[in-house]
Amino acid sequence: MTERSATDGDFEARFLAGDALGTWVSIGHPAVVEAAARAGFDFVLVDTEHTELSLETVADLARAAAAAPGELGVVVRPAWNDPVRIKRILDIGVDGIMVPMIDTPEAAEELVRATRYPPDGDRGVASGRAAGYGQRFVQYVESGHRSLLTIAQIETPAGVDHAEDIAVVDGIDALFVGPADLSASLGVFAEWDAPKLDGAMARVVEAGANADAPVGTLTVREGDVADRVERGFDFQIAGKDMTTLIETGERIRETYEKSRSERE
Repeated sequence: MTERSATDGDFEARFLAGDALGTWVSIGHPAVVEAAARAGFDFVLVDTEHTELSLETVADLARAAAAAPGELGVVVRPAWNDPVRIKRILDIGVDGIMVPMIDTPEAAEELVRATRYPPDGDRGVASGRAAGYGQRFVQYVESGHRSLLTIAQIETPAGVDHAEDIAVVDGIDALFVGPADLSASLGVFAEWDAPKLDGAMARVVEAGANADAPVGTLTVREGDVADRVERGFDFQIAGKDMTTLIETGERIRETYEKSRSERE
């Protein structure tokens, strides 16, 4: 886990203390980010692994978060543990990155190197939005980039086995259990109460506690939030924009149809 100074931002401090609530963004419109800020979320997770979102769209969402009320953090998920993809996202100027399928400490070290400038890493030096378009160039390259949150997703049995070793890699700030991929890799896809999945999630939570690193997970529906708190998860990404729109729309439609039938 990375050591942080007292000068780090409030969002980073809350996140590392295990007291942050995010929501999942897959719709590439700034209004979605503005709505998350007005709802009081601490951060948004912008997914570029399984969506059509471009880098230009990610930049627009980051600007929307900066302009929204309060202090809304922006964490972005790239498609893979790829230093080129990671570099281009970080140059936009976001608060953190969450990378899928980190199975070993070696993969975690590669992830950290992709976020760090030489001599500690492999990230190419540039003066983009993250560096204030050059106004904070030297400070950002020398030290500012180290305030980025780096989150490793645990989604396979190998990742579970190595979770504590991943969490203690210098530069890894947190772990995140991807429930869908983990359930699939365990052979219990979408069996959310399967003992095998419960046990694996508990092992990751324990690994994070042993390493003093926060552990989070995704809760798509409101009804699961309290359960994940009970299980010991430190932070959550709660709700997905598209799922919320669809399921809220379904409930409204069902209420309308029921009301119509009762009147008739």
